[in-house]
Parts: sequence; structure tokens; C-alpha cells
Amino acid sequence: MEDAALIGKLKTGDKTGFTELMHLYSGRVINTCYKFLLDKEDAEDLSQEVFIEVFQSIRSFRGDAKLSTWIYRIAVSKSLDEIKRRKRQKRITSIGKILHLDEVAQWIAGGVMPDKLMGEKENMREIMEALNKLPDSQRVAFTLSKIDGYTNKEIAEIMKSTTDAVESLVFRAKKKMTRELEIILKK
Repeated sequence: MEDAALIGKLKTGDKTGFTELMHLYSGRVINTCYKFLLDKEDAEDLSQEVFIEVFQSIRSFRGDAKLSTWIYRIAVSKSLDEIKRRKRQKRITSIGKILHLDEVAQWIAGGVMPDKLMGEKENMREIMEALNKLPDSQRVAFTLSKIDGYTNKEIAEIMKSTTDAVESLVFRAKKKMTRELEIILKK
């Protein structure tokens, strides 16, 4: 079925249109979500949210892009939102290990900080602030590369960018995080 006919069915609330949409795109949406979440069940759950949003938003779909592109953008957006909601402690522990800041990684993993004067809550807040200081594009590229283990090519596809741009984003993010975490350790 052509996109136009399917969109017409969806916009009129035809339930068969929604069934056809699910049949055509569910596999791709689950795979897209899985690439971000690396968990089949989480990807399946999130794909349901994607289709709910598609169904609720179809009337505002203008057709500037192909239907599949629009659905993919929703899947990517929802996946990135889910990544942001995940436990930050895991991310920060990984960042400390990646940047070879063993004291930070050890502290976050439950070890004792050498400097007893620094409160645990204050340290966590400062590390979160350091991560949040990164521009969104750098934070996403850095997280996908250094924490989630995606290749630069995969990240470029996810972010709709080039491999060179991703390499630059990851390099700049790592440099900034190293500087910020060194400042925290020196306090």
C-alpha cells in the first residue's frame, strides 16, 4: 500500500490502517529502538510508545517527509529520551573508567573517596553538572560511543551526521569531561 493511502486511512481513524502500519513498520521500529537500548524487551516496550505517538499525531503529519522517515524520527527521539532517563550512576561510573579517573570510578561504584571532606552528594552533583555541561550533540555522541559501545559509523547514522563529525564530537566531549572531572578531583 502506498504511503498516501495508508496515511489517509490513519487520519480517518480506520483501525485497519493502524494494523497495516504496525505490520509494515514494527520490525524496523523495534530494531531502531534496540540499537539505542540494547535490550529486546525495552525496545519492544518503547516501540509501542512510538506507535501510540504516531497514531495520536498522524493528523498533524504534513507529508514533508516519507512516512517511514517520520516514524523513524519518532523512534530515535523516544529512544534518546529513554537513554536520558536511565540511571545516571551507571553512565558516570563508565565515564570515570573510560577517562582513567579511577578515584572517581571507584567512588561512584561504592568505594571510599580518598578525601573524606567531600560529601558523596556534592560529588555526584558536580559530576552530573559536568556531564550536563556538554552540548546535547556531544553528550549523545559521547554516551553512544564510550558508554553504549556504538561505532562512529553507527552513531553517524543514528545522529544523521558524518563519521568525521561524530569523531570530532566524541573527542571534544572526552576532552571537556576530562577537564571537568580533574577539577572535581582537585577540590
